[in-house]
Amino acid sequence: MADAPKSFTLSPEIHRYLLEHGSPPDDVQQRLIERTQEAAKDFAGMQIAPEQGAFMTLITRLIGARQAVEVGTFTGYSALCIARGLAEDGRLICCDISEEWTSIGRPYWEKAGVADRIDLRIGPAVDTLAALPAGEQFDLAFIDADKPNYARYYEEILGRLRVNGLIMVDNTLWGGNVLDGADQSENTVAIRAFNDLVARDTRVDCVQLPISDGLTLLRKR
Repeated sequence: MADAPKSFTLSPEIHRYLLEHGSPPDDVQQRLIERTQEAAKDFAGMQIAPEQGAFMTLITRLIGARQAVEVGTFTGYSALCIARGLAEDGRLICCDISEEWTSIGRPYWEKAGVADRIDLRIGPAVDTLAALPAGEQFDLAFIDADKPNYARYYEEILGRLRVNGLIMVDNTLWGGNVLDGADQSENTVAIRAFNDLVARDTRVDCVQLPISDGLTLLRKR
């Protein structure tokens, strides 16, 4: 293994440079970011970073995804990014428990012209996923919800993912707390357990990227 990492924690200046030299949020996305900051206030940090959204749109397009599922929609920015990358006849099933937060995103899905690609289902995601038909049906998945259920969401989705399909999982570095042995909080313990699970799972190829708060990519073999 390499002795020294090639990545590093971004300073505000490097982060600004990174955003300026990638595909920036368009007007609709920027307005959704601002609306989330206004409405969610203390919870706005739950929204994915702009560079992560651009990456997810790119990945969705690269694999030619038509059928996708998302667990954890919040105010709809990640859904917007994935839906934009889908084929015109594609569909994204969004699982969330909050009508309040997801309602913020709906007008922006409409403005972006992707509302017809998004099927929002309100209720516990484990139940929503378990009620889906068995068998391979998804090309792409994104998990960004309650951490103790990450492993359950993963198992429900993996069996419904096509070979070479991709699962993206957010917050897998958890602010670096995955390495803090003194942190035995429920979320941190759950993320550690999930990271260990997928790292040794022979059903997938696993890559953990230092994008935002850690983004794990899992390709079904």
